[in-house]
Amino acid sequence: MGVSSTAPLLLRAARGEVVDRPPVWMMRQAGRYMKVYRDLREKYPSFRDRSEIPEVAIEVSLQPWRAFQPDGVILFSDIVTPLPGIGIDMDIAEGKGPIIYSPIRTQAQIEKLHPLDPEKALPFIKMILESLRKEVGNQSTVLGFVGAPWTLAAYAVEGKGSKTYSIIKNMAFSDPTILHQLLTKLANSIADYVRYQIDCGAQVVQMFDSWAGQLSPQDYDTFALPYQKMVFEKVKETHPDTPLILLVTGSAGLLERMPASGADIITVDWAVDMADARARLGKYVKVQGNLDPGVLFGSKEFIRDRVLDTVRKAGNWGHILNLGHGVLPETPEENVAFFFETAKNLNALV
Repeated sequence: MGVSSTAPLLLRAARGEVVDRPPVWMMRQAGRYMKVYRDLREKYPSFRDRSEIPEVAIEVSLQPWRAFQPDGVILFSDIVTPLPGIGIDMDIAEGKGPIIYSPIRTQAQIEKLHPLDPEKALPFIKMILESLRKEVGNQSTVLGFVGAPWTLAAYAVEGKGSKTYSIIKNMAFSDPTILHQLLTKLANSIADYVRYQIDCGAQVVQMFDSWAGQLSPQDYDTFALPYQKMVFEKVKETHPDTPLILLVTGSAGLLERMPASGADIITVDWAVDMADARARLGKYVKVQGNLDPGVLFGSKEFIRDRVLDTVRKAGNWGHILNLGHGVLPETPEENVAFFFETAKNLNALV
């Protein structure tokens, strides 16, 4: 650990080192609220083109870096990006999200799925991550990200986004054996995908279990947590020093369960007070997030007060400042700029 004084701030905080101020980045910081992104989208209307043509994805990933200098620069991609590589054909519809052409509903379909070969299926990821590392050097930390097995299974089984999750819950509660087979296959492939991202230059990786908050705690323990754990354990076997972040959307009722996944850092949403989250997780668990993305529609004073409130409650160790979820598309860019500015001047303010 002696070399880490040259390591970027976010990486040091994620490893549990004491730092001068909490590092800051924003989920969905690359995207629709930025005019430069909307302009580029006109030239490349397909999301898959924007995220899979290396030079375009690199440009999009770097737009917020150039504008705001966040402490984390995240790969511009989607959680469903690896699915075609295991035999699940998909597309991403503008404003609607992923569409799976033949939803997985049978044992026979699950048996046809094959392990992911990231190098063969996702060569663009390597080019993107290597370029990002070169571009930001030690000024920022390059983040990779993946979807968690439960959430990817939910997309694969439902066929698209859902409000009720009734198809996957039907499978979970009436035919769990085949769902567990699907989850196991996905966990193995996602673990390989995380390792690949790290090998290509990701310094920290975040796993999004966006739909696990739709499960009751006992079902989370059965269908989500064991597979989060499977991924993280496999990654730790080969890459023990890379910090791993877990996000579960709507996780307030699951908070105490999440550290059992083996994640190094738990993302906290805004449905729980940061002081309560810290108390519930215990002082050795590192945290990220918590700010309501809607705060960025408030006045500058309001934004600053809320940032300070979160930072004070999180304490001076093991905290990455972020929103509790992605920045909203209509957010004024100047408010995003002010959020980053406030975050970077925190040691002067607190």
